[in-house]
Amino acid sequence: MKSIKPGRGPSMMGGVMSVAVAIFGIIWTGLAASMGAGPFALFGIVFIAIAVFNAVYNFKNATGENRYSIYDITDHGEEPDPLNQRFGTDSHTENETRGQRNGKEYRFCPYCGTELKPDFVYCNSCGKKLP
Repeated sequence: MKSIKPGRGPSMMGGVMSVAVAIFGIIWTGLAASMGAGPFALFGIVFIAIAVFNAVYNFKNATGENRYSIYDITDHGEEPDPLNQRFGTDSHTENETRGQRNGKEYRFCPYCGTELKPDFVYCNSCGKKLP
């Protein structure tokens, strides 16, 4: 399946910023309530709810194995995500990097996406040892 997934870095940054926005919302709500400005305190509560929702979504997207796909255009093997090893299994398994085309066996490097010959042990582009 072809898809573009948001990177783990931008998703983690969005989660951290959502936490900062929630803290701002708490401060806003407290100040508005202490001044007796009811509608502004309600605005702060809505602000906090949206921030919590965004934080949960972004942290789940940054650390989850099955991340949300924005566009379905690019094979996941073409743009490997270096944080996959930290936050989940590396999605580039040997079955996904091998195949047959016109009766000939082919495979791709799971790290950089270069097409390889079946007998290669190391990638001739990035030099990493192949699985």
